[in-house]
Amino acid sequence: MVALSELIPPEAIRLDVAAPDWRAAVRAAGDLLVADGTSTDAYTDEMIQNVVDNGPYIVIAPGFAFAHARPSPAVRRTGMSWVRLAEPVEFGHDANDPVDLVVALAAQDSAAHTDAMAALARLLADPEQHDRLQSAATPAALHALLRSHDGVEEPAAAPEPASAAPDAGRTGTEQHKILTVCGNGVGTSLFLKNTLEQVLGRWGWDRQVSVEATDTISAKGKASEAVAILTSREIARTLGDVGIPVKVVQDFTSTDEVDHVLRDTYDV
Repeated sequence: MVALSELIPPEAIRLDVAAPDWRAAVRAAGDLLVADGTSTDAYTDEMIQNVVDNGPYIVIAPGFAFAHARPSPAVRRTGMSWVRLAEPVEFGHDANDPVDLVVALAAQDSAAHTDAMAALARLLADPEQHDRLQSAATPAALHALLRSHDGVEEPAAAPEPASAAPDAGRTGTEQHKILTVCGNGVGTSLFLKNTLEQVLGRWGWDRQVSVEATDTISAKGKASEAVAILTSREIARTLGDVGIPVKVVQDFTSTDEVDHVLRDTYDV
């Protein structure tokens, strides 16, 4: 398990950065990845092009953009950076603009950073912790907050009654499957997967429903294996009709919103 504070070292944190627009904000986060040897300038260009090609789906919560692109030769190792903006900028997202925090991810694959992303999702979903992150005076102070959250699990709530759990999947497998989808399959889809798994755990459905994070291309081929897709509005438009329900989530860090979407999916 790679801890969040390991993936975001103090030197990969910049606070109160001036950026005239979203491109400059993403580039500032990418420059930090380049500076500590995580990736090259080419990867920063790929993160920006990802938004150009797929829209502002990386703005996954109010005020928060999770910049990333596909794993590529421009990624030297898995790492992250943190940029808090002096003034918020518009990415063009219907619900979550303007953005004052950009966290960038450069991933060699979709495996090593999943626990760190779960920790980050919990941090940003906690209003008290979010306020502390926003008011941290120095990179060292912010890194200390990240380090204090390494390995901290959210306490489980009482599960739903066992009778509410779904039966065997529509394809006859032991589990239902839900896909969480983003443009690249290693960034925002993993964020949403972590939040959905928290809700399933609270309900006591985590043995009956599995969650797979994937990209838009793979999702079309895998749709027949799943009961539903959870994704952003922009990616839902890209997917179109895939033969199963496609549910839009605005705030990928909100267990309350995901709980509502899951109830709507299963009509409970």
